[in-house]
Amino acid sequence: MAYKSLAKAIEELEERGDLLRVHEEVDPDLEMAAMHRQSFQSNGPALLFEKVKGSKFKAVTNLFGNLERSKYILREKWEAVEGMVALKSDPSLALRNPWKYRKSILGALNMRPKKVGIHTCGFEEVQITDLPQMKSWPMDGGPFITLPQVYSEDPDNPGVKLSNLGMYRVQMTGNSYETNQEIGLHYQIHRGIGVHQTKARKRGEDLKVSIFIGGHPAHTLAAVMPLPEGLSELMFAGALAGRRFRYAYDAEGYCLSADADFVITGSISHDELKPEGPFGDHLGYYSLVHDFPVMKVNKVYAKPNAIWPFTVVGRPPAEDSQFGALIHSLTGEAIPDNLPGVSSVHAVDLAGVHPLLFAVGSERYTPYTQEIQPAEVLTQANMILGFGQLSLAKYLFIADGVYSNPDIHDEEAFLTHILERFRPDRDLHFQTQTTIDTLDYSGESLNRGSKLVVAVAGDPIRKLGKRRPSEIPGFKNIGSPMPGVLCLELDGEGKVEDRLNMLDAKKYEAYPFWVLVDDSMFTAQNMANFLWVTFTRSNPSHDVYGWKSSFEHKHWSTQGMVLIDARKKPHHAPEMKEDPAVEKSAKAKLKKAGFKKRA
Repeated sequence: MAYKSLAKAIEELEERGDLLRVHEEVDPDLEMAAMHRQSFQSNGPALLFEKVKGSKFKAVTNLFGNLERSKYILREKWEAVEGMVALKSDPSLALRNPWKYRKSILGALNMRPKKVGIHTCGFEEVQITDLPQMKSWPMDGGPFITLPQVYSEDPDNPGVKLSNLGMYRVQMTGNSYETNQEIGLHYQIHRGIGVHQTKARKRGEDLKVSIFIGGHPAHTLAAVMPLPEGLSELMFAGALAGRRFRYAYDAEGYCLSADADFVITGSISHDELKPEGPFGDHLGYYSLVHDFPVMKVNKVYAKPNAIWPFTVVGRPPAEDSQFGALIHSLTGEAIPDNLPGVSSVHAVDLAGVHPLLFAVGSERYTPYTQEIQPAEVLTQANMILGFGQLSLAKYLFIADGVYSNPDIHDEEAFLTHILERFRPDRDLHFQTQTTIDTLDYSGESLNRGSKLVVAVAGDPIRKLGKRRPSEIPGFKNIGSPMPGVLCLELDGEGKVEDRLNMLDAKKYEAYPFWVLVDDSMFTAQNMANFLWVTFTRSNPSHDVYGWKSSFEHKHWSTQGMVLIDARKKPHHAPEMKEDPAVEKSAKAKLKKAGFKKRA
């Protein structure tokens, strides 16, 4: 049976031993976030906080803490929705195999949103300060809503049909926001709500916005889904929940999710901005204070027994990493339909998702009499970098999948495949003065940086070195996280390219990929550290160097190793760090609640 509320989903998790109740009062200022992190990092249960300091409402976290639990919560219609996504890409599948897709066809009955009377919603009015004031990291600018479903309608075509439901962080108090009157919305310009705001601005109108919190967990996932054109988030939410998305309008024309635990309504002016942040974000650093739209709060609604769902983002892996795994599970097969020739794309979670993509393309048109070289895969790389959120990628490593079949989800194996074939004089392709993730501070300014495509094809041309050199002139503290890769520090002062050019590159042919860092032992300790440091602390156009590098007809190339300068720079955002005293308190309260680490 489909859940009718978040509370019902929580009850089922508790029955299967996958939820822990915390009876003792907990502080939403850092302590609850610390308890969340400790449970997530131990593959622990979801946590239900029964007494939240400063609020009458309960709170729940780590619902999506692992893929198994996530799929269990959404199990009712998971198979049917997988089929729906496939049918959206190729409707003829239903004709060729109607029995296989029967559940998907029947599940479509839940896709049409259902309008209900507002009296059926059971809401009461509260204020922003009545809600759990969740603060996750010490330098955060205030409490944030971390699992919001932000709803807006097309001003030119109002109604749910062309609406947008997205997940954009919401700052509840702090900075210069008027308490209970204003909140901050942080979203990127290419998002659906940004399109709606642009239309409202042309009409000289404010944009009405509703923020739903809670309800069926499928509604939360719907807010982050990259859906095919023509399939709205509300339709997807109904299909995955196994129950039509129920909505109502209040007396002032704001849309309310009838099944949500909380709803905040208000409007965004087209010309009013206020400072938002800092906020500890998913790259593992703080996103700093910048001007973002202000939402003038109209009303705040809550169910009498509402439960506040939240997550804590930080250096991956984190709970929101599971969203990526869920999305891939549902839509992975849709990639070849949207990007011809591309068999798979993997946004590398350990590198912060957007900084690094791996992809497998198809080098099909190289005549067999010629050397197989990247040609078609470069066209496919451009398609990838122009597709939805993949356009935020900073580094893209793409390999031919016709003559070999690299495992895109095994980071070390895939990089090994790339580096064995990599020709630094041919395979590096830069894009400069372009857009990158708003949250990535490695670039020249907010939203602006560069991209590097590394495209390979053909047979291996080198055997990668497994034992790192004992010394390299001009460098020190040499480490190696995997064959062919060196992490090192600069020995003394001087320009990076001068140090490289002084070397005999032939001695290091087995090590084509170098990373200059502040702490090489930390970076080389494991693949997680290597991927995170290398790709979150570098801007390709500024930080990639090579031995005897040169330009030929605007193409940059190098004759030897490639080095990425991934040292911290003055303009980089600070790294997030826990408060030791809070972590200790959180550990004690979890232990008192009966928390046990899992294998």
